[in-house]
Amino acid sequence: MTNTLIVNRFPMIVENTLPKKFFIFNLLLLLLYMSQNIVILLLGTNLGDKKNNLEIAKNLINKEVGEIKKESNILENKAEGFTTEHLFLNQKIEINTSYSPFEVLKKIKDIEQKMGRIYSKPKENENYVDRLIDIDILFYNKLLINCNYLKIPHPQNYSRDFIKSLYFY
Repeated sequence: MTNTLIVNRFPMIVENTLPKKFFIFNLLLLLLYMSQNIVILLLGTNLGDKKNNLEIAKNLINKEVGEIKKESNILENKAEGFTTEHLFLNQKIEINTSYSPFEVLKKIKDIEQKMGRIYSKPKENENYVDRLIDIDILFYNKLLINCNYLKIPHPQNYSRDFIKSLYFY
């Protein structure tokens, strides 16, 4: 008797006649595959030593959130959503992580705080303020999440031109 289990488009054939060790091994491989989530993060900074801020953020993300697999070019651009004389440096990174989207969000907000990010109220008629580091989740696998404190894909993915100018090598 043969049974087929399909997970994420990959058929897994389970035969009752196969040794138990083989079944357990395949199950562990499946669980490992399912625990590797591909996440695209956007890093931004417009205060202090901006290149160093990006490097510190990437090192902390690599240690605390997931392994960095790809890095985009670094783009210098004007702020969007508020007025400032400070230009931004932005970069996208792709990571593999075993954490859920909500765990990733908590971890990146902890990293922002460790690096000294201060959350202050924007000026009247503005949406944002200068920041030492900003880390946003652009994509998490192919999930769609829409709740009060997390939206994936990030709502500004398609409205901010500079995001479209960041590409992976």
